[in-house]
Amino acid sequence: MTSSKKYKLLLVNPRNRRRVGLSQNRDSIYPPMALGIIAALTPENWEIEIADENFEDFTFRQADLVGITALTATINRAYEIAGLYRENGIPTILGGIHVSMLPGEASQYADCIVKGEAESVWPVIIADFISGRLQPLYEGKLLPLVNSPSPRIDLYNKDYEFGSVQTTRGCPMACDFCSVHTFNGNCYRTRPIDEVLRDLEQIPQRNLYFIDDNLVGHNKAMADRAIKLFKGMVDRGIEKDWWCSTSLNVAENEQVLEWAARSGCQMMFLGIESEDIEQLKAANKNVNVRIGVDHFEEVFQKLNKYGIAALGAFIYGLETDTPDKMKARTDYIIQSGIDAIQATLLTPLPGTLLFDRYLKEGRIVYNNFPKDWERYHYAEVVFKPLLMEDDELEAEVKKNWARLYDLKHIKRRMISSLKKTRNPTAAIWSLTNNIQLRNLVFENETETFDLSSFLNANFGLDKLKAIQQLKVKHE
Repeated sequence: MTSSKKYKLLLVNPRNRRRVGLSQNRDSIYPPMALGIIAALTPENWEIEIADENFEDFTFRQADLVGITALTATINRAYEIAGLYRENGIPTILGGIHVSMLPGEASQYADCIVKGEAESVWPVIIADFISGRLQPLYEGKLLPLVNSPSPRIDLYNKDYEFGSVQTTRGCPMACDFCSVHTFNGNCYRTRPIDEVLRDLEQIPQRNLYFIDDNLVGHNKAMADRAIKLFKGMVDRGIEKDWWCSTSLNVAENEQVLEWAARSGCQMMFLGIESEDIEQLKAANKNVNVRIGVDHFEEVFQKLNKYGIAALGAFIYGLETDTPDKMKARTDYIIQSGIDAIQATLLTPLPGTLLFDRYLKEGRIVYNNFPKDWERYHYAEVVFKPLLMEDDELEAEVKKNWARLYDLKHIKRRMISSLKKTRNPTAAIWSLTNNIQLRNLVFENETETFDLSSFLNANFGLDKLKAIQQLKVKHE
């Protein structure tokens, strides 16, 4: 029997207090879907609020139960907020990928922790709370995604420019710097296409991010599924401008690109990491190794052929990196046809093979945990490199960032993207990403820009006028 008593559930999305990072850019953030799903699983007699530090600093508010999700970079803020409620005798629950990787640490800071995905255990948690039997640990199981709950998007902050949807979980790859396969499983679990389309129809924003780790996957069956999804969006008249993460094999089936473009795809995130084949092998980037560095440019060109911008992710500080190798990586990126650049520092996160290895070798420099987790945000050296000193790596990566994110270079890359894609929206999105990453790596060190101020400074136009003028120019 469902209790008729009214309760208040507060769900919190914390932010790193040391470094704002990408959350300073309203064009780059998307709603906390995990909290939206938890809200959807909560009985109707609960009042639910999401406190989202992407938009405002958290302030204490009354609740019967508090749930907080966190990444490694935000875990200290999660512990701080949890402590505030524990001082007031209000039960707190911590979850998310960091908690799942280090449950022993997290259990010191909350009344209850959830290890793994929460869907399978949340109803039990609610029942245990009501009966006064809340347990210190719940372990979620990897459930099939059929009939999975639609998140409570009505609870998200209304100022998000991007909506979000998820169609798969899990990844069969085992990149040594990634913990996705540990948290979500090492195989793809897929949601039925009709359920995804149903959720898409409910999202109010025109802009959309598919939060799948790899929307298109690594085999024909997954590619066919992606095509079915994109065709479904077209058939239902779902008009979204969207982007996603995928891998370099996405260009092997041009039907995928054709239907992605027809359904509104503007940009695809590609985990390239390095132009050095031996480094790719060492990091278990098997798809990239199979395709071959000499063919990366062909992938960018195929995306551009369909009006899609290529966002390439690169890493500095890989095991065999030297100043010369890092300079060569920057030379490669600048000379390539990539439209947008995410160039970050190697960051050994808990739950990864990389972290375990570096910890065993005594190479984690910032190891005063949990305090030092706030440094694990991809723009700070937190480990001792093999072939350089850590301060040398930091100095060298800043030199390379200065070249990659030079404002004149960003402007030229945007114009180049416009010419190659013939798609003003894709070009603007590429520009937006490059500005955002510049702001991230140079936060508190140099002037930051939002998209409008950059366009005003360089083109004398706001975002909408810029897109309209570029469309007229290239139609």
